[in-house]
Amino acid sequence: MKLRKVAAASATVLALALTATACGGDDGDGGSSSGGGKDKITIGIKFDQPGLGQKTPQGYAGFDVDVATYVAKKLGYEEDQIEWKESKSADRETMLQRGDVDFIAATYSITPERQEKVDFAGPYLLAHQDVLLRADDDKIKSPEDLNDAKLCSVTGSTSAQNIKEKLAPKAQLQPYPTYSACLPGLQNGAVDALTTDDSILAGYAAQEQFKGKFKLGGFKLTNENYGIGVKKGSDLKDKINKALEEMVSDGSWETAVKENFGPANYKNEPAPKIGDIKS
Repeated sequence: MKLRKVAAASATVLALALTATACGGDDGDGGSSSGGGKDKITIGIKFDQPGLGQKTPQGYAGFDVDVATYVAKKLGYEEDQIEWKESKSADRETMLQRGDVDFIAATYSITPERQEKVDFAGPYLLAHQDVLLRADDDKIKSPEDLNDAKLCSVTGSTSAQNIKEKLAPKAQLQPYPTYSACLPGLQNGAVDALTTDDSILAGYAAQEQFKGKFKLGGFKLTNENYGIGVKKGSDLKDKINKALEEMVSDGSWETAVKENFGPANYKNEPAPKIGDIKS
């Protein structure tokens, strides 16, 4: 009697195992599977850009985080299955090539040079180089008005240097270690303007302690097409593109823009079409 019970139990276990294999098996391919087969997905973001990608005591926040979370869900992953990794600008291509991350959403402008090394989904945001000014400053109305103005120059950034070389040769570059360090100087008049991508400036200006104190110049000095980077040849590119299209069509993209940039009165461009890269 005992023998028959054991045999029956073994047959049941075997049948369940065969059923699970037939219905939900996955080859465990790390970089190209789209949920189900992996316990987590690893995504690269910035950790130090308010409004875009920022690590906070409460977790991770920003527009890039919202976009990446939406995409991950469409790929089959819930929020608790996402592992966030800091992706500094100089490290992004290497992280993708080594397989350290599945994809990167980190103010990652699509350029011909980068496209030789990695693939991009998107773009999902069209940003522009701009300047951040004090809210009550009515003297600087064009890039040329930056002549003789004190312009924050961040170590390692070419934005301020570009303005001095091409638009306002008499601009006085004031060196600061980070964009965050520029903001108190801008607030108290030590500098007159801060320049980088308008989306990044809007994120800083939207912080609680700075609400209403700054404004964007609206100069649109360059086009910065933010894309989601993936490893060269990865089939994630097409899947991410589909997710981005759905994010726009269901209104989630517009909601994320307003929640992350709205306090700075950021006049964002409409959501770009997939593959439409503005030069």
